[in-house]
Amino acid sequence: MKKIINLQGLSCAHCQKRVEQALNSIPGVTAQVNLGKQQATVTLSETVDDQTLRSAVEEAGYGVLSIHEKKGLFGR
Repeated sequence: MKKIINLQGLSCAHCQKRVEQALNSIPGVTAQVNLGKQQATVTLSETVDDQTLRSAVEEAGYGVLSIHEKKGLFGR
């Protein structure tokens, strides 16, 4: 499953790296942050709830505007 996290407060590559490290420290999570879009794409190999993802980002010092499941082609 993939999720998109819309982020707030990222201004540089250091911010991007901090959020990636925070999310990637959660078991079952692989994350990539797009600084320009202020988004993290998270791939989950285990069940991880949204609050756990939100907490990791906030503990790194950044905000979360929304989290939603990434749908494939035609909403699948």
